[in-house]
Amino acid sequence: MKHDSLYIIMPAYNEEKNIGTVIEQWYPVVERIGGESRLVILNDGSRDGTYEMIRKYQKKYERLIGIDKPNEGHGGTILRGYHYAVDAGADYIFQTDSGGQTLPDEFWQFWKKRKTCGLLIGYRKKREDGFSRLFVTRVLRLVLFLTFGTWVKDANTPYRLMNAKQLSKVLKKIPDGFFLSNVLMTVIYEKHHLHVEYIPITFRPRQAGKNSINMKRIIKI
Repeated sequence: MKHDSLYIIMPAYNEEKNIGTVIEQWYPVVERIGGESRLVILNDGSRDGTYEMIRKYQKKYERLIGIDKPNEGHGGTILRGYHYAVDAGADYIFQTDSGGQTLPDEFWQFWKKRKTCGLLIGYRKKREDGFSRLFVTRVLRLVLFLTFGTWVKDANTPYRLMNAKQLSKVLKKIPDGFFLSNVLMTVIYEKHHLHVEYIPITFRPRQAGKNSINMKRIIKI
């Protein structure tokens, strides 16, 4: 009997201080699921030793895949990751970030529901990552409602599980390199009633390093 495979897609930019701990936290998830499951980390042109750290851990963990690429931002990087997982034949694709803000222990409630929904989103009900991020989420929610007529609880959350076959169809509607790809993706799933469910998750402060997006850049975005 074939086991469902999971590809965890994780973008990383200047995460030298975080990436080792994050790998140690998330690798047991793909190991437990087994089969052809993989943890895929895309180094988005980091200027520090992020990719060297990933390569170091690859020698230890056979299910870890490190991909080095030029910098193109978070949205373009996760799109590359999604396409990579779809092309590799993943059954399910999960995306989270590499700042250590999300908890692997909360993943299993998503995995249990994988057959019922097209998109399972970790709703950041209580956020600990600063007022500016919370402000942007609320403004974005309003903008999406006014633009698309769709009320989205948390459009850009980096904690989402997707059916790969369905995701492959949604990806055709998203331009390559699109910066807010997760946002647009969430809107598409909602507008087309592709079985979206929100599950509350813990969202901690960044565990180490500096956030690459400050308030000035957020306003520009």
